[in-house]
Amino acid sequence: MNLFRRKSVTDLQAEALSDHSLKRALGALNLTLLGIGAIIGTGIFVLTGTVAALNSGPAVVLSFTLAGVASIFAALCYSEFASLVPMAGSAYTYGYATLGEFVAWVIGWDLVLEYALGAVTVAIGWSGYVVSFLHDVGINVPCSLSAARGTLVACQDGTQVTAVFNLPAVIIIAIVTTLLVIGIKESANVNNVIVFIKGAVVILFIIAAAHAINPANWHPFIPPAEGAGKFGWNGVMAGAGIVFFAYIGFDAVSTAAQEAKNPQKDMPIGIIGSLLICTLLYILVSGIATGVVPFRELNVPDPIAVAADRAGLGWMATLIKLGAIAGLSSVILVMLLGQSRVFYSMSRDGLLPPVINRIHPRFQTPYITSIVTGVVVAFFSAILPIRDAASL
Repeated sequence: MNLFRRKSVTDLQAEALSDHSLKRALGALNLTLLGIGAIIGTGIFVLTGTVAALNSGPAVVLSFTLAGVASIFAALCYSEFASLVPMAGSAYTYGYATLGEFVAWVIGWDLVLEYALGAVTVAIGWSGYVVSFLHDVGINVPCSLSAARGTLVACQDGTQVTAVFNLPAVIIIAIVTTLLVIGIKESANVNNVIVFIKGAVVILFIIAAAHAINPANWHPFIPPAEGAGKFGWNGVMAGAGIVFFAYIGFDAVSTAAQEAKNPQKDMPIGIIGSLLICTLLYILVSGIATGVVPFRELNVPDPIAVAADRAGLGWMATLIKLGAIAGLSSVILVMLLGQSRVFYSMSRDGLLPPVINRIHPRFQTPYITSIVTGVVVAFFSAILPIRDAASL
């Protein structure tokens, strides 16, 4: 047994051409929106204020720019690999072709854990936003079903109860898993709607709050350094390292390469296009937020809502929650999509039992992997507090 046996790029390309088990239904627009769905989560609604207040000041726009440039280099690599080897395994398959089977096996499990834990954490966060949003519109989720088992939850009547499990988190995982089983095109269409909603909220904030910008809030643009990583150019660089988190997710687009209509053309457009669009939105939102509110006042959990309120847009608070819910929903969808496709690729290569890569005869999706990953993610989303999930 050769642990470092490799698959040649030629063999992988031939396999991609001959394997029609997955339906090629995604065009460049679908892939771009899939990337935006994966990238824009709560980062734009939370990290903007934290980094501006503690690291970069108004120069948070430079932090986002630097992080975006760094991400572009990685995106170029993913684009080249995804167009050269249009298979569902993403970095797992690329590792198999260049570094060998053992390294590919390690990369595959790393990706599975990354996507699984990411989906668990985001589902728990989604639950919190949904419970708050439903309360705003007069619907109260039972306290005992709104958080991880054993968590003390403060109810609206002032009492405290011990939660049994996180029902909203389980529901969103079940919905997304069902979508992924039904079909990639259907999943992409739902993602398109979700991306439209969160994109509309972000663009509405940009347009509506621009009138309230006070240029004095941008001076000094790079505040004098106050210590290591706090303002000055050192703070800008430290901030870039933090906001890089807001760009994570574009790599998941490459897991859909085997379902792209024309991967050689569409994959680079989807990966790089989504990253460029998100970078522009991040720069505009952070610039407007620091122009409306003095940067030192943005160290709050909801800086965009604070900026909207300061701009006389208090009515946007509920819309911003809706945008955050939409953002998290699409992240969950792309994470579960990526995880199931990596499992499928590993099983196809004989590194997992063959039963795992069964394709649904009607929907042409790897339904076994989608269901298994959905059940596991739903279980941990139901019982873990967000702090424990994030620390994993």
